[in-house]
Amino acid sequence: MNTDEKMTGDLFEVDKRLSLKPVVDFNAYLRNAFGDGPCTCVRCAAAGGEETGYEFQHTFNLDTKPTHRRFASTAGSDVLLMLKKAWLSYTKAELPLSGVLALPTVKEFVEPQLHKRLAPLFLASGLAKDVDGELRIQPQAMA
Repeated sequence: MNTDEKMTGDLFEVDKRLSLKPVVDFNAYLRNAFGDGPCTCVRCAAAGGEETGYEFQHTFNLDTKPTHRRFASTAGSDVLLMLKKAWLSYTKAELPLSGVLALPTVKEFVEPQLHKRLAPLFLASGLAKDVDGELRIQPQAMA
């Protein structure tokens, strides 16, 4: 097989790990982690949408429109559980539960259009904290 045939063949090969149930479930979870429109929780309604002083962000601008995090299903422990399952399924290794979160590896099994949701979800859920531009897993998210 010459070089051109190898390159063309690679275009049509799909990583079978992307169709594993935990990976598919994580993508669906990520797609549904945010609702349309700004947050309407009691705090946001009382503050007129002003989030100054909030520990975690409620409203996000994803795809040029406001969205809000669905609190009932996106606690740090929930996000961690879904991520751990997908990570294990895709990498065949346990997710490291301390230090820098390997976002490039997570992006390998997340649909490209959902990449922009990863950092907002990890930060807003308390799963990770931005430390000098790196997402670091937070131990309290595992509680």
